[in-house]
Amino acid sequence: MMHHFQSAIEGIEWPRQFTYPFCYTPHPLCQLAAKQVQAYLSQQAEWQEELSHGKMFGVLVVHDTHRQIGFLAAYSGILAGRNDHPYFVPPVFDLLRPDGFFKKEEEHISAINRQIACLEQEETYLQLKADTLQLSHDIQQELEEAKARMKAAKAKRDSRRQEALLQPDKAISPAEEAEMIRESQFLKAAYKRLERERQAQLRLQQQALQAHKANLVSLKTERKVRSAQLQHQLFVHFRLLNQQGEVRDLCDIFQSTIHQTPPAGAGECAAPKLLQYAYLHHLHPLAMAEFWWGASPKTEVRHHGHYYPACKGKCEPILRHMLRGLDVEQSPLEQYTSQSADDIETVYEDPWLMVVNKPAGMLSVPGKGSQPSVQSLLQSHATSSDGLLTVHRLDMDTSGLLILAKTRSVQQLLQRQFEERQVKKRYVALLDGRVEQAQGTIALPLCPNPMDRPRQMVHPRLGKQAITRYEVIAYHGEETRIAFYPETGRTHQLRVHAAHPSGLHCPIVGDRLYGKEGSRLCLHSEQIAFTHPILKTSLCFTSEVPF
Repeated sequence: MMHHFQSAIEGIEWPRQFTYPFCYTPHPLCQLAAKQVQAYLSQQAEWQEELSHGKMFGVLVVHDTHRQIGFLAAYSGILAGRNDHPYFVPPVFDLLRPDGFFKKEEEHISAINRQIACLEQEETYLQLKADTLQLSHDIQQELEEAKARMKAAKAKRDSRRQEALLQPDKAISPAEEAEMIRESQFLKAAYKRLERERQAQLRLQQQALQAHKANLVSLKTERKVRSAQLQHQLFVHFRLLNQQGEVRDLCDIFQSTIHQTPPAGAGECAAPKLLQYAYLHHLHPLAMAEFWWGASPKTEVRHHGHYYPACKGKCEPILRHMLRGLDVEQSPLEQYTSQSADDIETVYEDPWLMVVNKPAGMLSVPGKGSQPSVQSLLQSHATSSDGLLTVHRLDMDTSGLLILAKTRSVQQLLQRQFEERQVKKRYVALLDGRVEQAQGTIALPLCPNPMDRPRQMVHPRLGKQAITRYEVIAYHGEETRIAFYPETGRTHQLRVHAAHPSGLHCPIVGDRLYGKEGSRLCLHSEQIAFTHPILKTSLCFTSEVPF
C-alpha cells in the first residue's frame, strides 16, 4: 500500500513535526502525493459518476524502518460500494465482509424494513388509517358546528338582556329569564353529551387501528433495538492504535465526550484509516493532508481539489488518541504574536461607547485560551463596574470596525438597534473568482455544523434566516473586490454566502475554513452607521481597507 513518489523529491525537506490535523498548510510532500492520487482517480472511468458527487480523500507521508519515504492513500467511507480497493489502505474494520456479523445483522434489519414496508402498504391498514383520519375530521367539524350554535344562542340571549336594559318597556319577565337559563344549560349539556359520544366513537376506531398497528410497532421497536446493538457492536470492533502501541475502541474513546457515544460513521474517515495502517505495518507518519474531489455537498462548503482539516465531531476524539506518541505541530490557531492595546486603533470614544479598528488575527472577546482580545485589552477604558462590553463581534480573522459599550444599559440599547436592523454595515472582501452579476442578494439559511464546529452549514430546515446584499466593486484578474451589506448577523454569514455553490461560489481569499488558506482573510468591516443611544445623533465611521 505504500506508494513511491513519481516526481523528484530531492531537495524537499522532510517535515520536522507531524501535521496538526485541524488547521494546517499541506506540506509540499503531501501536495505531491495528493496530485499523484488525483491523477490516479482521473484514470478510473468506472468511478467518475460517483466521484462527481464529491468525496474526501487523504494522503499520509511515511517512511519505513529503512527510512525509505513514500505515502499512503485513503478515502472516507465507501467508494463504488467497496472499501477494499487495492490502491487505498483498508478500513480499520471491514464492515462489508460478507461473512461478518455486520452484513448478517444488516440483512436481518433489512428484512424487518421490508416487513414494515409491506404492513404499512396493507390495504386494510391504509383503509383504517383513512377512516380514522376522516372520522376525526368529521367529529371536529360537528363539534365546531355545535359550538357555533351555542355561541349564536348566547349572543341572542345577551342581545335580549341588553335590549331590556336600554328599553324599560321591554323588561324580561322571570319566566323568560328562567327559559333562557334552561336553554343555556340544555345546550351545554347537549354539547358535553355529543362530545363524550363522539370521543368514545373515535376511541373505538383508534383501537381498531392500533390493533392492526401492533405488529408494526413491535417490528419498529425490534428494528430500533437491533440497530442500536449493531452500532455498539460495530464501534467495539473499531480498535484504534497510536504510535505508543496503545489500543482503544470507539466506545472507549468517545466515553469522555459530551455525547459519550460515537456518531455514525466514526472511524471511517480517511485520517484514522491512514494512521491505523501505518501503525500496523511499522511505518512512521511524517505528514498528512485531506482533499475534496468532486462537487460540493448541498449543506457544507467543499471545493474541488481544496485541502481540508479533519472534522471535529467524528475525528477529533479519535485523532487525539491516535496521535499520541507523535511529535505534532502546535495548533496554528494558538500561535499568535504578542498583541497589545497599542495594536488597536481607536476611531471614536465618548463617556458611553467607543468604536475601534480591530486588526486581523485578534479575538473580539476572550476565548477558551489565554489569547488576548479587544475586550480584554481595552478594559481600562470602562467607566462603570460593568466593564467594557462588546456590542457585536467580528471573526478573529476579520479586521475592521467594532463597537464597544462602557455600560450594560448602553450595550443593550445598541444591541437592540442591531436586532431591529437599524445598524448599517458595509464589509469589503476580495473573492477567489469572478462574480459576474454586478449586484444581488444571497439568502441561505445557516446553522452550526454539529460534526465540524466552528464551521457553519446551509440547512433549509435547521438554519436561521441569513440575508446578504452585495455589489461588485472591481475585478483584479480572476479575483473580485466586492462590498457586502449583511441584513442579518449569523456566524460566518459572509464567508459561507461567498463560498457556497448556491451563493457566489467564490470563497473569500485567505479563508482557511471555506476556501484556501492565505496570508490573511481578506474581509474587512469598512463602514458602520448607527444612532448614538444617549445623544440620539447619527454616527457613521469608515476604516480604510488594508488589502
